[in-house]
Amino acid sequence: MSELHLPRLGYGGANLGDLYRAMSDDTAWEILQTAWDAGIRYFDTAPHYGLGLSERRLGAFLATKPRDQYVVSTKVGRLLVPHPEGAAELDSENNFAVPADHRRVWDFSADGIRSSVEESLERTGLDRFDILYLHDPENHDLHEGLDVAIPALARFRDQRVTRAIGVGSMDTGALLASANTGAIDLLMVAGRYTLAEQPVLADVVPACRAQGVGIVTASVFNSGLLATENPDADSRYEYGSAPAAVLERVRSIAEICREFGVSLPAAALHYTLRDDTVRSVVIGGSKPEQLRRNAVWMAEIVPETLWTALGERGLIPA
Repeated sequence: MSELHLPRLGYGGANLGDLYRAMSDDTAWEILQTAWDAGIRYFDTAPHYGLGLSERRLGAFLATKPRDQYVVSTKVGRLLVPHPEGAAELDSENNFAVPADHRRVWDFSADGIRSSVEESLERTGLDRFDILYLHDPENHDLHEGLDVAIPALARFRDQRVTRAIGVGSMDTGALLASANTGAIDLLMVAGRYTLAEQPVLADVVPACRAQGVGIVTASVFNSGLLATENPDADSRYEYGSAPAAVLERVRSIAEICREFGVSLPAAALHYTLRDDTVRSVVIGGSKPEQLRRNAVWMAEIVPETLWTALGERGLIPA
């Protein structure tokens, strides 16, 4: 297994692919420079994000930085195939405000994985990726992902094409099955391990401990619910509105955070890092000021007594 060291805080590049709304290249660059100035040295992207736009923007930025000073990951499993008849439309079905001039084609074969890596290297202009994740295998064919794609990625790691391999998913079943292969180094857990909810604690985290798999937590704000001091019914949760029970619990957590002088977003950023299986927290951001706020929240001191109080009141596992 890889001995790759990950920084505690990383930047997830979905917004660089014009997630929900378009941004200029200048804004994308400013976001990345703000992340760099805040000390972030781990950057994650994927072909899925804006049909390659995120990879292109991230690669252009990282070309100006020393290669040994950052860690970068991308994902495999979806190939981008030209689709010129869609050029006049936006990729709104996938929530990206980019021309749908390519379409995504699932391919978990060894040749497909290799093509995906080669095409991502070309889009980014990088000479290598430190981490390769199989992206959302439950949305295509989990068994093929486990039996074909992960062994193909393992060969890339063995051949030193990459330093570490993993699986990125929001599905606890897929995460558990992936950890139990014993072949991966990392799980990118999106939205399933946060201050608001922790379904991975039952089975996935114990499996990671047993198999020596590290965890990278993503979407730790649950798409926005935990990114504000005072969550309300309009706060975004999992790309929609929050269920009443979840909103009530998060409001109770926010109230206790205030009692301890800790902002709710800071608590959300720090929460999973208390777990020794968690190697890094990856956060997004569509505006430079969001990255600056994240850096401030990350620098906050969160007392252990806060976690004790939340556990005693049944708001997080004790």
